Amino acid sequence: MSAASAWLRAWIAKPEVGVCHALNRWGRSQPTRNLFRCVSRLGDGPVWYALIFGLASLGGTTGLMAALHLAAIGLISWLLYRSLKRWTQRPRPFAQYQSIQAHIAPLDEFSFPSGHTLHATAFSLVACSYYPALAWILVPFTLLVALSRVILGLHYPTDVLAAFAIGATLAAASLLLV
Repeated sequence: MSAASAWLRAWIAKPEVGVCHALNRWGRSQPTRNLFRCVSRLGDGPVWYALIFGLASLGGTTGLMAALHLAAIGLISWLLYRSLKRWTQRPRPFAQYQSIQAHIAPLDEFSFPSGHTLHATAFSLVACSYYPALAWILVPFTLLVALSRVILGLHYPTDVLAAFAIGATLAAASLLLV
């Protein structure tokens, strides 16, 4: 990489790193850190597994269809985000900047995209298309999951924004096919 190219990349990244630092400082407060650790761990899968199981068990035919749709979108999202992480190999913020603390252990090595945000977005959009009343729970939870990833020092804002876009695109495409 040339010196000019390195300077340009650093100049573009500077505002994003500033946002990382500002949000990561919120995690220094024990109550805030505990809240976002909990949200992040729930976003690892427990909320989504419970949603799939609950819809399949209690939702009749529509619930079963929604649960199958969520399982399919979950598998596709997982395959895509794993491939993107291996391809981009973007280091996590805490790994690149000593001033950014990882307030929770990451599930894998790389940062881009945020798998938690991608899954939360895709799952929420699909679930809300079947059951719009779930939006008042799932939309705030999805936003908290996304915010948690930056506050906990695990992702850059662009990792989260890209994951929103990818998750929304996957959900929309899957809804068009159903």
